[in-house]
Amino acid sequence: MDKNIRSIKEKRIENVIKNLEKNNMRGYYVKDNVELMEVVKEIVSEGDTIGFGGSMTLFETGMMDFLRQGNYNLLDRYVEGLSPLDIKELYRKAFSANVYLTSTNALTEAGELFNVDGNGNRVAAMIWGPDKVIVICGTNKIVKDEAAAVERNKRIAAPANATRLSTNTPCKKLGYCVDCNSPERICCSYVTIKKQRVQDRIHVVIVDGEYGY
Repeated sequence: MDKNIRSIKEKRIENVIKNLEKNNMRGYYVKDNVELMEVVKEIVSEGDTIGFGGSMTLFETGMMDFLRQGNYNLLDRYVEGLSPLDIKELYRKAFSANVYLTSTNALTEAGELFNVDGNGNRVAAMIWGPDKVIVICGTNKIVKDEAAAVERNKRIAAPANATRLSTNTPCKKLGYCVDCNSPERICCSYVTIKKQRVQDRIHVVIVDGEYGY
């Protein structure tokens, strides 16, 4: 990357981190997955109960492998053989976890987290329950404002997730959101976290690169 473009990019990220901190959320910027793991190690402790939300970013950064290999009580919803009732119980247990890991659909320059959920378990845990929330966010998800975050979901996150989940929705077929009324609609709960009441409960780790949807 051209050094001047990188300079502009890093200044933008620096401003996002300052705004996150104004909103009582802790911000970090890491250059790669190795640095990411080091930051997470500082936040979590051995023996912690850890829950997580559905996220391609956790897989693409290697975070899922890191959690599974560590000395943690991982509430792993992807264990083979789990029934729908088992998974529902893991969702409930996540609210009393020490740590909850997830990504975000968009991070605004004002330091706001914008997310859209189908079941709502992910956004619910981000808002309340776990002692700490770690949000891992690629630089591709930084947007100007909430309006741009909504548009990003319509044009990228929603159709990509619908494709991943093989839902029978218009966005999967068209490649963009039409605000459908499909029984399989995955965009049901829209949540913008503008501020966190408990200081430093939410940790937002921005990773250089494109990760997730």
